[in-house]
Amino acid sequence: MAMEITQCLLSAQSADAKVRTDAENGLRQFQEQNLPAFLLSLSVELANNEKPIESRKLAGIVLKNSLDAKESARKEQLVQQWVAIDGSVKSQVKELLLRTLWSSVPEARHTSAQVIAKVASIEIPRKQWPELIGSLLLNMTQQDSLAALKQATLETLGYVCEEISHEDLAQDEVNSVLTAVVQGMNLAEHSPEVRLAATRALYNALDFAQTNFENEMERNYILKVVCETALSKETEIRQAAFECLVSIASTYYEVLEPYMQTLYELTSNAVKGDEEAVALQAIEFWSSICDEEIELQEYGGDESGDSAPHSHFVEKALSSLVPMLLETLLKQEEDQDQDDGTWNLSMAGGTCLGLVSRTVGDAIVPLVVPFVQSNIIKTDWRGREAATYAFGSILEGPSTEKLAPLVNAGLEFLLNAMRDENSHVKDTTAWTLSRIFELLHSPVSGFSVISHANLQTVLGVLIESLKDSSNVAEKVCGAIYYLAQGYEDTGTSTSLLSPYLPEIIRCLIIAAERTDVSDMKLRSSAYETLNEVVRCSNIAETSQIVAQLLPVIMEKLGQTIDIPILSSDDREKQGDLQALLCGVLQVIIQKLSSTDETKAIILQAADQIMILFLKVFACRSSTVHEEAMLAIGALAYATGPEFAKYMSEFYKYLEMGLQNFEEYQVCAISVGVVGDICRALDDKILPYCDGIMTHLLKDLSSNDLHRSVKPAIFSCFGDVALAISEHFEKYLPYAIPMLQGAVEICVRMDTNDEEMMEYGNQLRRSIFEAYSGILQGFKTSKSDLMLPYAAHLLQFIELVSRDKNRDESVTKAAVAVLGDLADALGANMKLLFKEKTFCSEFLGECLESEDEQLKETATWTQGMIGRLWWIEEDSLMYEMKPHIFALWDLVEINWTSDRRTKSLARSPSVLDLE
Repeated sequence: MAMEITQCLLSAQSADAKVRTDAENGLRQFQEQNLPAFLLSLSVELANNEKPIESRKLAGIVLKNSLDAKESARKEQLVQQWVAIDGSVKSQVKELLLRTLWSSVPEARHTSAQVIAKVASIEIPRKQWPELIGSLLLNMTQQDSLAALKQATLETLGYVCEEISHEDLAQDEVNSVLTAVVQGMNLAEHSPEVRLAATRALYNALDFAQTNFENEMERNYILKVVCETALSKETEIRQAAFECLVSIASTYYEVLEPYMQTLYELTSNAVKGDEEAVALQAIEFWSSICDEEIELQEYGGDESGDSAPHSHFVEKALSSLVPMLLETLLKQEEDQDQDDGTWNLSMAGGTCLGLVSRTVGDAIVPLVVPFVQSNIIKTDWRGREAATYAFGSILEGPSTEKLAPLVNAGLEFLLNAMRDENSHVKDTTAWTLSRIFELLHSPVSGFSVISHANLQTVLGVLIESLKDSSNVAEKVCGAIYYLAQGYEDTGTSTSLLSPYLPEIIRCLIIAAERTDVSDMKLRSSAYETLNEVVRCSNIAETSQIVAQLLPVIMEKLGQTIDIPILSSDDREKQGDLQALLCGVLQVIIQKLSSTDETKAIILQAADQIMILFLKVFACRSSTVHEEAMLAIGALAYATGPEFAKYMSEFYKYLEMGLQNFEEYQVCAISVGVVGDICRALDDKILPYCDGIMTHLLKDLSSNDLHRSVKPAIFSCFGDVALAISEHFEKYLPYAIPMLQGAVEICVRMDTNDEEMMEYGNQLRRSIFEAYSGILQGFKTSKSDLMLPYAAHLLQFIELVSRDKNRDESVTKAAVAVLGDLADALGANMKLLFKEKTFCSEFLGECLESEDEQLKETATWTQGMIGRLWWIEEDSLMYEMKPHIFALWDLVEINWTSDRRTKSLARSPSVLDLE
């Protein structure tokens, strides 16, 4: 195969499908049979200047894909495969890659730079390629180095810095890299290609420059070079330099004070007169400054608790910055509302204006109002649209007191503007109205721009505007969404929206079914808004309206089953529509099952609903699989033990979901539905538990399943155990080792990585939830089964209690399982609790929390632990004070009942894993 690799790579790009498939199979077979020879052959191909450029490019791409993957489990597998290859082979591959940087073919150099970085990402953290940085820097200093080699070397350095952590390089290496990169930006010495590569490399290397930015002389030099580069005659280089400034604003905010006058002038000139690509980055610089200052205002310091400097750059520049941003709002594009991917000067300026508003609050209002007043009456649509956009952009930040008079005075004007002759103006007006309803419409809090007097007018305009162009109608859906949301917490009092609900629902359904719209955006927005309208409605006043909506949506879902499928596009559209309708059904089921008076409506329709869901599953669309699963979770909650009659038919689809590693969100939701069904059926789930537990255990053991699903699986163990009680004994020898293995992962986890810390919190919470369910499940008959594992669990709780960065949900779960240990294992735990002095300190911390639920849980746990001593020290206590024990029994019953009632809504343990 090694001799035929060139032809095989060329054939893999053939227009002939059979030739292409055969070549791809040949490459795959070669890779599987002899990976070292395969990688070496690809490296030889990439480095050989005599080979066709097409085969060299593909060789590099295949080589890169043999070292890296987007999916974490697959990536780890590829990394381990590379690590296991003989060192001599790896050395040859690396040497060939470095040699390719000398190639005269730009594509080969570029691909080689990317592959070198992938190898570096594996080897540099393991200290296995210590000579790489030196070799690359040598390319920059040799007198005979060609510009093309320097360009490729700088590109490689940039990619390497992007792939590795700043902790992987020694400071002298960082210094050398920065020196080479900054020197590469020198206008006098290098070609534009080299300077562009150097500037992009600096962008990736900035995270490594912490020590250098702490040194004033080095910091001055780096910023001087970047600012000079931002004035280059080449647009691409200027853009790259401003991208560096954006990164510096985010990473080194605290040292920027001496440079801000220069940076303001630089960014201001770029916004006012440079190419759009450069101007966009100049605006982004100020957006980044806003982000930093907003964070300082919200948190007041860094994660270590040290007070970080707040330099108030935005406030100081406000009088000049705001007018500059307002001018960008007048630079709209004719078709900007039609394309989701559009990002232009006007949009960037409005976004930055919104961040400025959040940063300075009330101070922005007097600077923006004159612009709004002078432009809102312009005959040119650009003025009216810009004025409306400016007004909508500053609504978050200033106080209600400052905004209320302006919004009250301008609401009627905005409603009239929904009839403007220009679509852009209507689009932005609808967006602005949605912002007003989101931020300034909260009857429960005591302030709302909507009143009994103007609601009918507001709704009349919105409903009429649903007939407008699709992009306007979509924004109107957003306005109705937030309008309904504002009435969510009215409780038992009358909702002003209730009388208008039938008309709102009717018009939203009509908007969702419009045939003049080719994409799904309006349909999706209309159904999502319908969901929110139903969810926030006053059930006491609207139960009949929601009940009448149920058969309408069921009929529409039934009609999708018979849609003719002639292409993959038809299949996708069918799945998308079914998913939306299943989402509506889920909300209706939840709403009607929320009261005893209306739950009967769902119970009567449950058979027909379930038949529909089963038909939808048969269509085999992953998109709809998620939504149908969630809706079935809602139906299980509503029907309770009666759901058992659907299990025989539904179980095969549940199994499919639990085995769907590729679309892991489906798997995660299926795991959540298992929990819903366990809570609905209790021990009636028992006949299906062998299969369910087998799949859950396989999921945990798989390297192919996305790690984000695994915490939900551990939580599900607790749900199963709580449902089937002592029958969980047969699964204990398999579940406990999995839980203990997960504990070890938590112990070894890198807490400096923000993403890993979040995952660690999810994993720890789910471990505690699993143990809670198992302990409570065994409590009445087989609690002794958990005694061997109590010490290990207590040790884990102690470890978590020492972590000050733990999430609040982890704290709640930890203190709950502490109480479960005392409750379920009783006097057997007394000695262990006596040895673990952390308990009182941990409980004391929880009891001082402002979170009432945490305090309640801690009080219960304190009582459970305290009861161990009361029982032993005074065996007559029950006879003397039986009311005390009756009280604890009541607390215990309520606690267990509360623990079993989980939210029907999309469970955070399932859906918020990413």
